[in-house]
Amino acid sequence: MLVVPPPSRYPTSQAGNTGAVNGQPLPYTETTNVLSHPSGLEYQLSVGEGTYVLRDDLLLATPPPYPSDAPLGNPNILATTMSPPTAGTRLSLTAVVQPQSSPRLYTHKMPTTSSIWSSALKPHSIKESPRESRKSEESSVQRVSSDAGTSQPTGNLRGIDGSATPAFGEGNTSLIPPSGKDSLKRRKPKTNIIKRNSSFVSRVLQHDALPKRLQERNQEGLMVFANINRAFQWLDFSTSNMADNLTKILFSKAHALCHDVNPLTRAPNHIDTVIGFSSGDIFWYEPTSQKYARLNKNGIINPSPVSDIRWIPRSENLFLAAHMDGSLVVYDKEKEDAAFIPEETETSSADTSDSSESDFSLHVSKSVNSKNQKNNPISCWKLSNQRINAFSFSPDSQHLAVVSEDGSLRVIDYLKEQSVHTPETTVVLPLSYYGGFLCVSWSPDGKYIVTGGQDDLVSIWSLAERQIVARCQGHQSFVTAVAFDPWRCDERNYRFGSVGEDCRLLLWDFGVGMLRRPKTSSVRQRSSVSSYSAGLSMPTRTRTDSQATARYRSNSSIDLGANSEESVIKHPVGPRARTAMLPPVMSKAIDPHPLSWLGFEADCIITSCKAGHIRTWDRPREGTNSDL
Repeated sequence: MLVVPPPSRYPTSQAGNTGAVNGQPLPYTETTNVLSHPSGLEYQLSVGEGTYVLRDDLLLATPPPYPSDAPLGNPNILATTMSPPTAGTRLSLTAVVQPQSSPRLYTHKMPTTSSIWSSALKPHSIKESPRESRKSEESSVQRVSSDAGTSQPTGNLRGIDGSATPAFGEGNTSLIPPSGKDSLKRRKPKTNIIKRNSSFVSRVLQHDALPKRLQERNQEGLMVFANINRAFQWLDFSTSNMADNLTKILFSKAHALCHDVNPLTRAPNHIDTVIGFSSGDIFWYEPTSQKYARLNKNGIINPSPVSDIRWIPRSENLFLAAHMDGSLVVYDKEKEDAAFIPEETETSSADTSDSSESDFSLHVSKSVNSKNQKNNPISCWKLSNQRINAFSFSPDSQHLAVVSEDGSLRVIDYLKEQSVHTPETTVVLPLSYYGGFLCVSWSPDGKYIVTGGQDDLVSIWSLAERQIVARCQGHQSFVTAVAFDPWRCDERNYRFGSVGEDCRLLLWDFGVGMLRRPKTSSVRQRSSVSSYSAGLSMPTRTRTDSQATARYRSNSSIDLGANSEESVIKHPVGPRARTAMLPPVMSKAIDPHPLSWLGFEADCIITSCKAGHIRTWDRPREGTNSDL
């Protein structure tokens, strides 16, 4: 039996070898998390609604390199030798049971970052003046309690236009799981990660009283999954001893880059988690039973690293992984892998006479409607020859926003798997000023998409108008994460945040009335953003050439129901004077290290950095609504 050596406890393997030869005491590396509670003005964020105060600063223990790990490459982006892919510390948040009561804050209740659904309550306005008028409508979606104790929608999910949203792959009988005696039971992976016989996992550190802690913990409390270097940690943020790992896994051959928790299958005794690695491998991990399954083993389907991974909405088994070769692959957690041979589909074999259009097309090498669904992958799409950095599903589960290193944002009708250059799925491609887009997020109502990237800017893109409506200037380096704050959003006002490699957290507020058109477009017919439908049918575009730059403009007099004859509409970057600029409402350096993740919860803001600091910022209590 192969015995895997324990991980190195030295800062580097060279340091350990040198110390052993010279007879010196070998330096040990701290392997436990450190929790602190800093205080002072430098740990406060002043915004119009009050002051956010740092509650906890959790520093994750960074594991030393594995002895067989290759040395780190030159971090210089101009170097000829590429460094290994890294992502910093990212978090996946989940609560086993959704809180029953609305948080006693100044804002209305909307879905958290760890749950798509919450109670359908009439939102409270975030208007700054009592003279402002706000009209809100109660959600008509009926809900029932699931086995996990969370609120789930009944019937089909409704899109923004009111139409029913089908599930991904609905209608393909090959994807229906076999019926039998255990068909209704929630399945778990088969391999025990503690008793494993795999060289991919170096060590597993489990809390001594894990079953007792899981039984006694508050089920409405927040659970956190975090990656740091080659370690993956499971933490409980509902207790005071949050620094103690529930489980810590050390890997020997790869680093975890991304992960996600399935909100549909979560329960007190079941949490489906998927993890994407720098080697291209994918783990389906169930922490309560310490079982796992390894997919895309040794890159049998796609050997490139996994840059982002998400469970497909309303699916118990399917998840989507973005690989750094520009591919999106759909996997089934319960299926075995097989060597992937591209299939000829109508979309992939379509003739694309315009080479510029084919560069931005969706090439389907295997469709979800294929009858060959015995093994993974379920579906495979090729978007670009450059790496995909991030993607996000729309709140109505109809569209997929994808950003990549080529500096473009693509909005895909992933349910139809249609190429973007078909008339039914015409998509505008906003481009960055330079470099690639690194992050993307949808507004809670699905009307706006926010992106951040290597041009140090945050861009707001309107799905209804199919154009960029504002650029947000305030960062001094790459923007690494963007997220909307659903507790500060209503139907006309929005709050979102962004973090970047400049170590700064920026908060932004914008409303429909603030997004005014550039002066150069004043001759166009004016109408509000809300006057457009959020469906796929959009006005045709006419190109207006000038000596300075080529601009694509929307002809708002055309009927929205007409099909566009153009296929892909690209937005060349014009002068900044022609684009509305939005200043931040708060900007502050909150960490000495580059930031990598941002999330909003009911009572706090959570940030993380590349060095492993997870900071929790309490929301201000000055504006507490006592009527809730």
